[in-house]
Amino acid sequence: MKLYLLRHGKADWPDWNEPDDERPLTPEGRAEVAAVAKLLARLEITPFILTSPLPRASQTAEIAGKYLKTEVHEESLLRPGFDAARLRKILKNFSGKGLMVVGHEPDFTRTIFQITGGQTKMSKAGIALVELETSSMKGELRWLVPPKFAKE
Repeated sequence: MKLYLLRHGKADWPDWNEPDDERPLTPEGRAEVAAVAKLLARLEITPFILTSPLPRASQTAEIAGKYLKTEVHEESLLRPGFDAARLRKILKNFSGKGLMVVGHEPDFTRTIFQITGGQTKMSKAGIALVELETSSMKGELRWLVPPKFAKE
């Protein structure tokens, strides 16, 4: 199956005084996510989308869903702490050919390493594609795209 891992966009508010889990995307973060989503739409990618419930991730997923013309579904297993074991739990109930998960770092870097052995570092609003063999939970990293490459 095709597994897309989309890291949430920028959510760095210098004067943020609320809980970290409540940070929304910045305007720059929204723009970068939109650029990545437009690129994915041009590639005609149409995965099922699951998102972390944290605002910065769910806002990222909603932007992606808008451009990819697909619904977004919240998944609590994508909260911070996500890894290959949580991915396996998610996949038990998934039978499609393409899944996009929207979440956080360092979770995605760790998960990519766990399923591919690849050393990566995902930028904010970056996206990775892993060709995953779900029975073995082993995969191959096909590409990793930072948002600067998605700009038109």
